[in-house]
Amino acid sequence: MLIRELLEQQERQILHPKAMLSVNSKGRQKSEPSCDVRPIFQHDRDRILHSKSFRRLMYKTQVLLLPKGDHYRTRLTHTLEVTQIARTISKSLMLNESLTEAIALGHDLGHTPFGHAGESILDRLNPEGFRHYQQSLRVVDLLERDGNGLNLSFEVRDGIVKHSKGKGPIITTSPDVTAVTLEGRVVRLADIIAYINHDIDDAIRAGVIKETDLPKEAVRILGQTYSKRIDTMIKGVISETKHLDYQTIGITEDVLFALNTMRDFLYEAVYESEIVHGELVKCEKILAELFHYYKTHPDIFDKEAGFNIVNDTLERRITDFIAGMTDRYALDRFNEIFMPKPWSIVK
Repeated sequence: MLIRELLEQQERQILHPKAMLSVNSKGRQKSEPSCDVRPIFQHDRDRILHSKSFRRLMYKTQVLLLPKGDHYRTRLTHTLEVTQIARTISKSLMLNESLTEAIALGHDLGHTPFGHAGESILDRLNPEGFRHYQQSLRVVDLLERDGNGLNLSFEVRDGIVKHSKGKGPIITTSPDVTAVTLEGRVVRLADIIAYINHDIDDAIRAGVIKETDLPKEAVRILGQTYSKRIDTMIKGVISETKHLDYQTIGITEDVLFALNTMRDFLYEAVYESEIVHGELVKCEKILAELFHYYKTHPDIFDKEAGFNIVNDTLERRITDFIAGMTDRYALDRFNEIFMPKPWSIVK
């Protein structure tokens, strides 16, 4: 018996009846031989982890733009925190941890430089619009491996494209935004648990808010410290899901109230504050200038961007290229194109 088959057999013996078994996957978009060692979701996890898009997350803004300090989150550390929270919940509920991990590691691969400011400007500039969760799916389906994509399983792809909430309901039954697997729904909640807690932590460290500014009722429910709040949220998900007999992934009413309260507070005091938002408006200007430059200089763009996906418009290709940039690459290109050079190096 192959190692993969032994691991698949273990899943049948250990996981909850409502967990997604690897052998029950709907499979990949393009048929390929199974790995001898890894079940399908573990294989997907490895493909994501070794992708170029994943490595670039290290240099993409989470909330604070280019902070002067070593302890602020980036899009990569956010992804890792989401992954660990999601794995803890999945393991406690006896769900498929490999599927959960793959979705969590891939959920933000399509995020732009400069956080949601980049997403906002590309949504305005691209005639087709832009959503980072849709771009994440586009990355794994098409853009990685020079246009061949990662050929991930249906369940991982579904979880990636349905992870995002924005200001929408945290708990919903809409099939358009609800993953088909419980593991995908775990990632959706783990994402908000992670960003609410680490964005509070980063904003306090940066002096944008003070600990005493946090909504008192939410603090009373969740706890006084960063670790206690995460612990309360995770336990709220686990207990409510068991109470619902695994019909869906839920969260206790009091913790959901506190989550919504904290999220509303963050939007008002941090994300849309003059300190944070004011800097990100400048970033929108940078990306808009790059977009228009490449649109009016298609020959230069072709040299920089490389391969062309058949039937894609120039605007779509520019959107893909800019969305894939890191913060520093976007700044470097802007300086190279638009900023004057010292006379001593002008040729």
